[in-house]
Amino acid sequence: MKRSYSMLTLSLLSTTLLLSGCITSSPTGRSQVLLFSGAEMAQLGVQTFNEMKNNETLSKDKKTNSYVLCVSNAITKTLGKQPDFEKWEVVVFDSPQVNAFALPGGKIGVYTGLLQVAKNQDQLAAVIGHEIAHVQANHSNERLSTSQLAGYGAEISKVAIEGSEYQELGMAALGLGVQYGVMMPYGRAQESESDVLGLQLMNKAGFDAKQSVELWKNMAKASGGNEPMEFLSTHPSNKTRINNLQKAIKSLPKAAKTRPSCKI
Repeated sequence: MKRSYSMLTLSLLSTTLLLSGCITSSPTGRSQVLLFSGAEMAQLGVQTFNEMKNNETLSKDKKTNSYVLCVSNAITKTLGKQPDFEKWEVVVFDSPQVNAFALPGGKIGVYTGLLQVAKNQDQLAAVIGHEIAHVQANHSNERLSTSQLAGYGAEISKVAIEGSEYQELGMAALGLGVQYGVMMPYGRAQESESDVLGLQLMNKAGFDAKQSVELWKNMAKASGGNEPMEFLSTHPSNKTRINNLQKAIKSLPKAAKTRPSCKI
């Protein structure tokens, strides 16, 4: 009995020491537990992105690709050199899904269906800025680390290093759900954090931050009022999201003088 108690104590102490070395702060000051290196997360992002490119239809429309690349580049240029990859890669998927994503390793994906809701360059920048913010704030690492601590452990950690039969769990940690063909939600705190950080990114790139509010109004219309009640969803409600964005816009510095000119 004493031995079991000692082993439990040692295990708890080891976990505490491990976590004490992995607790960091997000860009907004929120505490995070990050168990994986940036290089491991970048490798997972690259693996996932390559698989998606192989399995999904890529848009061949030059104007659409040029437009999405223009908006993405305007934002990524404000970030400077990244520690875990050389350059950003942007791909447009030919699909009616109203979606976009960014992955560790500098991978950005935009579905053509989004362009029916994001009506102009500023609204598209709001979405892309939001998705890039997930990467900059280490949200995928945070989700993967939480899954490991919850008991998926060694199985999920393999995904970040070499891929495995647990790949879908790893992709869920990235905010993706291949089996459904849609984005799986991040947590509310992560979503709200990315809203604010994405707003800052698009503003710094010279886009009109106020258009982020118009984007979510469009999203609300596109959903037909069928979004789940907020307390049943990991996402903030459209109303809450809009209110939070309107408050955040008031504290933004002046946008860059050079305004992007991205047209489709």
